[in-house]
Amino acid sequence: MNVRLTTLARAHAVAALFAAGALLTAVSAGAAEGSDAHALIEKNCTSCHGSEMYTRPDRKIDSFSALETQVEACNTNLDTGMFPEEVKAVATLLNEEYYKFEE
Repeated sequence: MNVRLTTLARAHAVAALFAAGALLTAVSAGAAEGSDAHALIEKNCTSCHGSEMYTRPDRKIDSFSALETQVEACNTNLDTGMFPEEVKAVATLLNEEYYKFEE
């Protein structure tokens, strides 16, 4: 009886872990789908600097990859809490509006 109960407990624990993983994936995906890149840029980017950062002639960003890297660096350094999908959305919108790099 004890062995059967232990096996059943393990099965329940494994099922709970899979459910938790699925829930975290769903929350992360929901955050990306519900993210408003414009609002994220206003809150996390232009609150420190204006759009002149993106339009100045001597800007340091020279590719979409570099743009994504910079957005992630700001996310990390400023602890904005953006999900990876939100970082991508912000970089994509900045690229569409200012940089015009090929992705």
